[in-house]
Amino acid sequence: MPTGAGCGIELGAGQTYFGAGRKHREERKMTTFDDRERAEEAKFAHDQEMQFRVHARRNRLLGMWAAERMGLSAVEAEAYAKGVVQADFEESGDEDVVRKLLGDLVSAGVEADEGEVRTALRAKDAEARRALMGEV
Repeated sequence: MPTGAGCGIELGAGQTYFGAGRKHREERKMTTFDDRERAEEAKFAHDQEMQFRVHARRNRLLGMWAAERMGLSAVEAEAYAKGVVQADFEESGDEDVVRKLLGDLVSAGVEADEGEVRTALRAKDAEARRALMGEV
């Protein structure tokens, strides 16, 4: 029996039937919330993937920059650039890459300092971002 406008029908034993309309609205609200949550998760995953791709491309470009300064051949430069990309997996942040580049440049007899390597890192980061945004 109805207990008031929009309150539903009492079924007994403390249960009330509110009708399919209310259930449908609740499902739609949950679906909207779930859709929003999935969209946020997808955006986060996409942003993380883009960040990874930017860093990998930046490190490759940085490796090519350093290889040119060390006078490596094209084949050696490609191999060196791959090594720089791999060096980034040693620890979080850029310190492992800066340390590798600076050490390799100095070992090759190239005059270089940390500030110069970090300046190149920032320039190659911007270049990598521009290149990847052009691809998307």
